[in-house]
Amino acid sequence: MRKLLITAAAALSLAMPATAALKTGQVAPDFTAPGAMAGKPFTVHLKAALKKGPVVLYFFPAAFTAGCNAEAHAFAEALPDFQKAGATVIGMTAGNVEKLEAFSAEKCAGKFAVAAASPEIIKGYDVLLTGKDGKPTTVTSRTSYVIAPNGKVLFVHSDMSPADHIRLSLAAVQKYKAAHKH
Repeated sequence: MRKLLITAAAALSLAMPATAALKTGQVAPDFTAPGAMAGKPFTVHLKAALKKGPVVLYFFPAAFTAGCNAEAHAFAEALPDFQKAGATVIGMTAGNVEKLEAFSAEKCAGKFAVAAASPEIIKGYDVLLTGKDGKPTTVTSRTSYVIAPNGKVLFVHSDMSPADHIRLSLAAVQKYKAAHKH
């Protein structure tokens, strides 16, 4: 099992990120997807989440891989800052979806929902990871979107390194909040 995880992580590190098709100002496709929160089954509906405020929708390659574990942990640690800015965080993946309940409890610290990205969602957000050979893989790229309550994309960051996703997404949410104070 450990060898399989190392191989999967190595394969992901060799993959190239896809270019996000959704650009700032475009409308993010609505979706409903099965997922988990705090180890329990949970249904994620983008339109419902947007009623509460902006949504940080971040796609990650696979649960229980090194970069994805680090990214989920960092989003969980920063969640109070996202909440203070009025944002909801949702993680999505096409990799290891059968492990989302455990991942949501352990790596997300039970603080935010993670969901299974269907082929339609992956296509709508253009987050299918392609290999160095240009061929599509079976997992999602590491791409973060910040979506305004009106459904329009405010910010996009696509980079296989999880390092800047949290910081840049939070800055976009905080900028949105500052511009929309009443």
